Amino acid sequence: MTINDFENLFMFAGGLGMFLFGVHSMSGGVQKCAGEQMRKLLGILTNNRFVGVLVGALITAVIQSSGATTVMIIGFINAGLMNLSQAVGPIMGANIGTCITAWIVSLGQLGDTFKTLSPSLYAPLIVAIGSFLIMFSKKERKQTIGEICIGLGLLFIGLDFMGDAAKSYTTLPAFKDLFALFGANPLLGIGLGFIVTVIMQSSSAAVGILQTLAASSGAVGISAAVFISFGSDIGSCSTALLSSIGTNRTAKRAAMIHLLFNVIGVTVFSVIFTILFKMFPEVASHGINSAGIATFHTGFKVVLTILMFPFADYLVKLSGFFIKDEPEKEKEEKDEETVTLQHLDSRIFKEPAFAIENAIHEVAHMGRITRENMDRAFEAALSYDKEKIDKVYEVEKTINNMEKLITEYLVKLSNLPLTEDQHVVVSNLFYSVSDIERVGDHVENIAELVDVKEGVDKIEFSEQALQDLKSIMGLVTNSFAYAMSAREDSDISDAKKVVKYEDMVDNMEEELREQHIERLSKQLCKPTNGVVFLDIISNLERISDHAYNLAGYVISEE
Repeated sequence: MTINDFENLFMFAGGLGMFLFGVHSMSGGVQKCAGEQMRKLLGILTNNRFVGVLVGALITAVIQSSGATTVMIIGFINAGLMNLSQAVGPIMGANIGTCITAWIVSLGQLGDTFKTLSPSLYAPLIVAIGSFLIMFSKKERKQTIGEICIGLGLLFIGLDFMGDAAKSYTTLPAFKDLFALFGANPLLGIGLGFIVTVIMQSSSAAVGILQTLAASSGAVGISAAVFISFGSDIGSCSTALLSSIGTNRTAKRAAMIHLLFNVIGVTVFSVIFTILFKMFPEVASHGINSAGIATFHTGFKVVLTILMFPFADYLVKLSGFFIKDEPEKEKEEKDEETVTLQHLDSRIFKEPAFAIENAIHEVAHMGRITRENMDRAFEAALSYDKEKIDKVYEVEKTINNMEKLITEYLVKLSNLPLTEDQHVVVSNLFYSVSDIERVGDHVENIAELVDVKEGVDKIEFSEQALQDLKSIMGLVTNSFAYAMSAREDSDISDAKKVVKYEDMVDNMEEELREQHIERLSKQLCKPTNGVVFLDIISNLERISDHAYNLAGYVISEE
């Protein structure tokens, strides 16, 4: 190899690096701009499969990687945010959305006809504008736009580098013969596309390289482009398959659906195109440009989705043939900590907005467990029940463990590239977890207050005291329920209800305290029981305070 060969090799490698970094940077910037809109997409993922296809295509168009989208879907399933039936639509849509990169790459060919329209001409200027926005603008949104500009500019500069490096070799007869071989032998073409995609972990990058070679040489025939594209489609499944390791069986089935969808489509269309190319050899050997590859790539994905859409349920069943469902006994044996750990899936970190939504769901899950324990403790306080008291102690340990798991997840989440609004939400979730854990502590305190050793008289309250406790417990229960509802649904109206309940609880606590002290002074109840009563309403008032805090975090995000 001569020094020129090394120079071209380094230029191609550098160009590839700029292309990949450009795609990554542009994707990250678009995700930040989308912000809460991306988070709201989770609510659209209903059982309407057609809507799921559109959502999957949109998400993939934003993050520019069908593999990354499928990895997130696997994370959603593993986290319990989505079921297998809901996942089929987004998986199909992801295959269409990934074509956006191919169209961006094909824009580079505009210069072949109109030099002034070529993105490569303006790429350095776009990078410069992006740099100025990041360096000199203090507004986060402008800095994000700058990040998108730098990514877009580097993408086109990288394509130019790769094209220039390859030009001196693409005119060689051996280069044309090599692509003719890939076009004549479908297995070789599919194998090449598969290997390059697996190595790069990006079908967009593999197709982008193919487009660059086609644009710089004209030696890439239609048949070679078709079969290499097919191989990249199958290779894109490797990311999801690797990511499914360690997930539950339902999540593994989602990765299998992604693989089956592409393998079945590639197999059927490979047979069809092989026959067509045999019948029309002049078409097979005809050169194809970058825009032609993008057109075929998109057309194939759209047609495949349309044809496979009616058979989506059969894909689900077929995936079950390869990966059996989880036995019911295994499901029942999982405790809340195991479920929480499974739900807090790091695969969802690929899209911070979705990871935040997942964290909110798990905080709400922790709140539901605390609410159930609260009801249990209240019942035990009103009518002594040793079994329920012991259960309160047991569940409190679970709540403490959940706090640690969720906090660890939030620490990792806070280190992701978040917008200012997302940072506020994550910070509030930290505080929310702490408040819920403190509610759990007060619930445990109430259980401890009425718990007595064997042989000791149990705590009994007068009828008036019981009625008073039921009244304030009802207010506290409603306050905490509305606070958790506000947190889970970002519902300001529920949060404002908590503010009203807080005032009612404070007033009632003060009133009940005065009334009970008066009953004690008149010796209408036992002093020991009277002290327990006062301690219980004090803990109830503190629970209401924490519910007020939880609601305040939601209101602050408005």
